[in-house]
Amino acid sequence: MAFLKRLGFYLFGLSVGLIFLSMFLKKKSEETGVSFCYLPNCRTLKDIRSKPMYYSDDVSEQLAKKEIDSLDITYLLNEGDVDFSKSDTKSVPCKTYIIEGAIKEKEVQIVVKNCSNKATVESITSKQ
Repeated sequence: MAFLKRLGFYLFGLSVGLIFLSMFLKKKSEETGVSFCYLPNCRTLKDIRSKPMYYSDDVSEQLAKKEIDSLDITYLLNEGDVDFSKSDTKSVPCKTYIIEGAIKEKEVQIVVKNCSNKATVESITSKQ
């Protein structure tokens, strides 16, 4: 009986501690905007977003013609999927990533060159 009583106290204390810990971490992440990226897709997109963004001449032309908006590119860099099988992740000094996603009910693919100090959107193509 003593073992069951100790086990009950232990589980009660553990559950109260986990509740406080989850409340603390949730509040901390909301205040500071911290997100936990452990998967390769999330880490890659977060690394690209953390750098100054530049556009190639072709992409600047598409932005000027209003074919695509910079908010669409930002959306893709938040919600898109990196296709690692098509990407060149071994090149030096800049790695090239293919990011796919849906914008305005169209499948779009962007090519991003990720250097150590900047990220450049090289091209944007619609897949139909």
